[in-house]
Amino acid sequence: MIRPYSRVVAAGAAVMVAVGVPSLGSAQSPAPTGRPWKLPRTPDGRPDLQGNWTNGTITPIERPLGQERALTKEQVVSLEKIRADTIEKLSRDSDPNRTAPPKGGDGSVGAAGMVGGYNYFWIDAGDRVALVNGEYRSSLVIDPPNGKIPSLTPEARARLGEASKRMSQFGQYDNPENRPLAERCIMSFGSNAGPPMLPNYFYNNNYTIVQTKHHLMILTEMVHDARIIRMGKTAERLPNHVRSWMGDSRGWWEGDTLVVETTGFHPQQVLRGASENLKVTERFTRADETTILYRFTVEDPTTWAQSWSGEVPFKAMNDLVYEYACHEGNYALSNVLSGARSQERDAAKKSQER
Repeated sequence: MIRPYSRVVAAGAAVMVAVGVPSLGSAQSPAPTGRPWKLPRTPDGRPDLQGNWTNGTITPIERPLGQERALTKEQVVSLEKIRADTIEKLSRDSDPNRTAPPKGGDGSVGAAGMVGGYNYFWIDAGDRVALVNGEYRSSLVIDPPNGKIPSLTPEARARLGEASKRMSQFGQYDNPENRPLAERCIMSFGSNAGPPMLPNYFYNNNYTIVQTKHHLMILTEMVHDARIIRMGKTAERLPNHVRSWMGDSRGWWEGDTLVVETTGFHPQQVLRGASENLKVTERFTRADETTILYRFTVEDPTTWAQSWSGEVPFKAMNDLVYEYACHEGNYALSNVLSGARSQERDAAKKSQER
């Protein structure tokens, strides 16, 4: 049901701890006031999207086999109970008399890789099934109707195969550029910062939105990525040769829905194998006092057989978003690389001795 994001388990990954991560309880939405809700607006009359929000959920991005789009109430109760029991079990105090893990690790999956990982105090993956328009969702992807991301095109498979061949020239720890962007604190895990902005099923799925007449800023708590969206359908695009992290975004209003179109992604920010032709269209709509309904559509005809879309409820968070002090005072990455060089020297020495 819930799984840590795969890049978190990379061997030797630096401990990337956010200062003051809110607990599961404190990250919940503010309680409704009981008064009839009125859509808040900014001084220029637009819907007010500002504040702190979280998209943490136990609903997976793609639909598990055998499930319908909408879950029954009984299924929801069961899934959320399993999640609550897991949180309760993993949040218990550690045994101070426990022994060290065996050499090579104990087989556990965690951020430290085979030797456990973060104490569960730091984990905030979400504990609720996504609820959209009164429907409990089995996946965040809703189009195609099967809730699955479409298959790759032959062109995309060939492109990714060539990229894999190029990378195979190097060892996994030959240079810092071979390590994942998240491990190097350049971008957040997965597509947390996006676009599309998807939960990472681990921690820090929190955002701050600041809104003016001409710009909208979305700060992602993980790795403190900040995306600046220029408002206006005719807002000037960056030149095609300028490729930025999180792409080049421009937004406009269609009624009370904010539409954001993003292209020009940095070539290293690869969304599931996407090419330079990637375009993401997002729609932000205030659904109620504590919810922004976030809908996204991903298009890249050179990568997927068809476009795909999803919906994610962003819930108001009655807490602060903290600095994500990624690698601050942490020498893990340089130690990983120097450790690899040491292994190479040892291997070369043994080879000469034979």
